[in-house]
Amino acid sequence: MLLTTDFHTWEGILCDKETVNMKEAARLATPEHLKIRPVTPLDVYIKVGPSPSVPQTTQGLIGWRSTIPDLQLERYGRSRFLKGDFCKQMNWPPEGVS
Repeated sequence: MLLTTDFHTWEGILCDKETVNMKEAARLATPEHLKIRPVTPLDVYIKVGPSPSVPQTTQGLIGWRSTIPDLQLERYGRSRFLKGDFCKQMNWPPEGVS
């Protein structure tokens, strides 16, 4: 026995076109201030200049990058909490701890 059904009746039961259109109409546009901005490449924010040449002796390797002010890690002044708090507690000058 062969069962035949009309495709349009099943389509109406499974997926009502009107409800699909209503869902699309109810979807709101995302406001401009909530949209995701495109990713900016890191090259815009981070500028890496050339390093000085590598010293010939091992003594010259000690601090060879930090001797140039542009290559120092502490860009915004001295570090606040490495030695300062301990020196204040002990009443030592910050230069006393190396």
